[in-house]
Amino acid sequence: MGKEIPTRSEDYSLWYNELVKKADLAEHSDVRGCMVIKPYGYSIWEKMQQALDKMFKDTGHVNAYFPLFVPKSMFEAEEKNAEGFAKECAIVTHYRLKTDPQNKGKLIVDPDAKLEEELVVRPTSEAIIWNTYKKWIQSYRDLPLLINQWANVVRWEMRTRLFLRTSEFLWQEGHTAHATKAEAISETEQMLDVYADFAEKFMALPVVKGRKSAGERFPGAVETYCIEALMQDGKSLQAGTSHFLGQNFAEAFDVKFASREGKLDYVWGTSWGVSTRLMGALIMAHSDDDGLIIPPKLAPIHVVIVPIFRTDEELARVTSAVDPILKSLRQQGYAVKFDNRDTHKPGFKFAEWELKGVPVRLAIGPRDLENGTVEVARRDTKTKESKKLEFIAAEIPKLLDDIQNNMFQKALKFRDSMITEANTFDEFKRILDEKTGFVSAHWDGTIETETAIKEETKATIRCIPLDAKEERGVCIYSGKPSDKRVLFARAY
Repeated sequence: MGKEIPTRSEDYSLWYNELVKKADLAEHSDVRGCMVIKPYGYSIWEKMQQALDKMFKDTGHVNAYFPLFVPKSMFEAEEKNAEGFAKECAIVTHYRLKTDPQNKGKLIVDPDAKLEEELVVRPTSEAIIWNTYKKWIQSYRDLPLLINQWANVVRWEMRTRLFLRTSEFLWQEGHTAHATKAEAISETEQMLDVYADFAEKFMALPVVKGRKSAGERFPGAVETYCIEALMQDGKSLQAGTSHFLGQNFAEAFDVKFASREGKLDYVWGTSWGVSTRLMGALIMAHSDDDGLIIPPKLAPIHVVIVPIFRTDEELARVTSAVDPILKSLRQQGYAVKFDNRDTHKPGFKFAEWELKGVPVRLAIGPRDLENGTVEVARRDTKTKESKKLEFIAAEIPKLLDDIQNNMFQKALKFRDSMITEANTFDEFKRILDEKTGFVSAHWDGTIETETAIKEETKATIRCIPLDAKEERGVCIYSGKPSDKRVLFARAY
């Protein structure tokens, strides 16, 4: 594979794009800006969905589904939200096509089928959901309302990249309503913790939990919390966001409730989401020049067994020895592939499954059978060991746990080594250009300074870490007083 595409050090962007395609995760669609997620890629997304969905339900949330189309007037109700997404909106203006009278083989928009009101194809669902909540919420007995939906959204992108930025993408979006400000803030923080736990325990991806600056905040939110991850090229990727909406959307859509005391008040809201962008994070955080490296907890295939054989009789002997292993591992809940194709040689199969990131590969042939052994190869370290065949089914679970932990520790060590303090603007720029990664620096808290730094360096404030300590200093750009450091980085 390394010969077919550039290495990470040669061209990281091209390496990523080619890996996504060659590993059979996704491909560009003939629909501009959109992608086709292929079965192998979608199976990883399904694993993410299953894990997250359980975490949502364990915290009291239920799933629902809301319309793809939002009437323009409804979308405009919360001004900041509408303005924030306006440039990315796709609009439906007509509801019918007809045959072109000048060219019978073509269809044209029927001018008589113009919609009375244009429809926005949802870039996010706050408007349609809060308009619905108005009908569902009358009193404190209806609260809290804890809803999530799995859906697709459209944000018209000019520059696209598979999984990271496409005009249509898949995601989940939670939308909750509460009786008090404290409850809503608690919900916002809880869901941030859920995302962080998922990233670290399932994706083996260390993240920084923090708050966004005003300039990076979700349109219409009072506060945006986020988890930020670092990719191998030193760029940051926003892996999830959780928004405290205050009463902004409740006021925009007149969502009120009667309290226990009989007082009428606006409800307090939150929204939170992650998307197929997590697929991009998974690839860029762990993979190498030979292909994907998938954490076992998200791997579509945990173990691949490659028989080494020259004759049908040898294959039959290997198959007989492998069958109990297959049965045992599958009973334990692991996905195992027995690659007994006679159309490809073992070397080809090794390279293929390495490319696809299968955590463990077992190879077994006639000589192994004589010795009662099997060759065990780890994808994360590329190490190989000869193990006793009779014990391998019992050892695989421990090995997969070790791989999961090793991947996290490796990513954590890299991330921590790429957080650098800067005390002057020249030092700040030098770190960004020469080392990359997160730069911890003082900022004066103004959007003017934030914008100036972004325009000059292309670095943005990724977050104000929740665990940031009080530290007196001066802003690296303006020289004005600052009481804590924030994390800057160039980002996806």
